[in-house]
Amino acid sequence: MGIAEYPTLDAVGMAELVRRRELSARELVDEAIARIERVDPSLNAVVERLFDRGRESAGSSLPDGPFAGVPFATKNLLAPIAGVRIDAGSRFFHGHVAARDSTLISRYRKAGLVFLATTNTPELGLLPFTEPELHGPTRNPYDLARTSGGSSGGSAALVAAGALPMAHASDGGGSIRIPSSCCNLFGLKPSRGRVPVGPDYQEIWHGFVCDHVVSRTVRDSAAALDVTQGAEPGALYFTPPPERPYLEEIRRPPRRLRIALSVTPHLPARVDPRCVEAARAAGRLCQSLGHVVEEASPVFHPRELAKAFFTVVVSEAASDIRRGEALMKKKARPRDFEDTTWLVAMLAQQVSAADFASAMGMLRDVSRHVTRFLETYDLLLTPTLALPPPLIGELLPKGLEKRVQALAAATSSSLLLKLGGGLDAAVDRVFEFVPFTPLANFTGLPAMSVPLGQADGLPIGVQFVGRFADEATLLQLAAQLEEAAPWRGRRPKVTADPP
Repeated sequence: MGIAEYPTLDAVGMAELVRRRELSARELVDEAIARIERVDPSLNAVVERLFDRGRESAGSSLPDGPFAGVPFATKNLLAPIAGVRIDAGSRFFHGHVAARDSTLISRYRKAGLVFLATTNTPELGLLPFTEPELHGPTRNPYDLARTSGGSSGGSAALVAAGALPMAHASDGGGSIRIPSSCCNLFGLKPSRGRVPVGPDYQEIWHGFVCDHVVSRTVRDSAAALDVTQGAEPGALYFTPPPERPYLEEIRRPPRRLRIALSVTPHLPARVDPRCVEAARAAGRLCQSLGHVVEEASPVFHPRELAKAFFTVVVSEAASDIRRGEALMKKKARPRDFEDTTWLVAMLAQQVSAADFASAMGMLRDVSRHVTRFLETYDLLLTPTLALPPPLIGELLPKGLEKRVQALAAATSSSLLLKLGGGLDAAVDRVFEFVPFTPLANFTGLPAMSVPLGQADGLPIGVQFVGRFADEATLLQLAAQLEEAAPWRGRRPKVTADPP
């Protein structure tokens, strides 16, 4: 008959039942597998099923960690599990098998998590929606016609549908917070260097990228950060260790916070009024809880900032492809990649070393400006996204634009790329969905999406950006908001529950 209380349990609660021997790890794993099998045909969230491995792990001696026996999934990107295929949603890497665990995966193992699946992601994690040609689109359990977000869209869809209590995610421009907003989940992006990215990397995208989880509860996110945080040998960045465990922090009420509210996008975009109202409503809620909320924002030049961020990202993506050639021992060709990905690599050819250095310099200048702004305010509150979850395919190029891009990619024609507007045209359209989230990535600051808003039955998240290494304040406020305006009772249209 299954585990009746499974939908109400978070990962911390599941682990407690296993410790008390009220449930076995094998029972939890079997329940999770049944739920994944039930819901994934609708969602298309899973890339690789690891069910036999998971059953074997659950039936053997698990590490005595805080998540012993809890079912879990990892993203099909930058989270290698030894002996498991990982292709980053790309034909070029299809069939690649990881030779060893990443440091993060090793810490998950030590915590007792049981790996059951890898989850869908856009090719190389480049897009804010999960619609790779190789594995197909992942759908939102709140509306199957809509995106679950990206690039951690597969993980978010499984958790939102109730198949798993939490799942691994990573974030280079908002990829934890974007799907959290789309799927009514809590998503914390930690500070730069808080969570390890080794041993294969010292940093990813100059420290823009970090890993954590998407979860239904704040305490799961706090407990997961407790088991993964901390530097590793060779780490490029130092993040001061927390004063106390994050799971302990969320039991402490936050001090009276001074919060800056801004609904003006940092990068070029028009913000949907429903997302604006969600942020304003969150500000009113914070005021009712005793915090000071004022309309204020760091000063940005959106188009120049967008061009600088995009310049770095396209350069790093092209570098990732070159690194992939060495890994896969073959030359990258246009047909190995989606048109959009190959065009990104072509755009990188328009970037000189001076362009790249200038872009990084601008991002560092803005980072210092934001850091000074947060000396006055404890947190910056914004919408997470500029739009509610868009329809599948809505953000992809169409018509003439699509045909020109396909021809430019197929022929590697720099002339066609320039006729299409090149780097400047790409900047104009790429941030229309995500003008708020990249700020935390290039500044290295912690940020979270909290599922406080709704519109027409669709989830809408709000974002809080905190001071460097101060995840504690974010988590304390999140726990307070979770109690004041609970979101766990909302049910998507498609769930993993038995009929």
